[in-house]
Amino acid sequence: MTDVPVDNTASARTSAPEGLTDAEEEELRSELAKVEEEIGTLRQVLAAKERHCGELKRKLGLTTFDGLKQNLSKSWHDVQGSNAYKKTQETLSQAGQKTSAALSNVGSVISRKLGDMRNSTTFKSFEDRVGTIKSKVVGGRENSTDPQSPTGSGDKPPQDNAPF
Repeated sequence: MTDVPVDNTASARTSAPEGLTDAEEEELRSELAKVEEEIGTLRQVLAAKERHCGELKRKLGLTTFDGLKQNLSKSWHDVQGSNAYKKTQETLSQAGQKTSAALSNVGSVISRKLGDMRNSTTFKSFEDRVGTIKSKVVGGRENSTDPQSPTGSGDKPPQDNAPF
């Protein structure tokens, strides 16, 4: 018996996809291995660059908060420039103007109705009755100048101690 070298990769391989020769398959596997190796190298380079960037930021006194603030500012600027934001802003502006106009109209109507109510005979009658009751209740005290009155002497005006 002679020794035959054993190729572990050949035993681990599945059958070649149809349409590929063994040479083409080997070439593709070799290229795949090179690309995967390059990806690994690029990841290492990127990690080194990120560390270096962090060191530079630390030396400059730039914090994560500064970066976040800058990112938020840029994002907000981008949002304000978007068509959706502009349309929403325009719509809300129009809605605000319409709401303002509607509330102004409601205020005018209420003011007019209160004015009409104040000029009505029913309100004037009610106002007269309240005035009459007030003069009967408060009027007697205010006009009193009797020194024996419980509100005080005749030369001092009476104090109003009513809770309301």
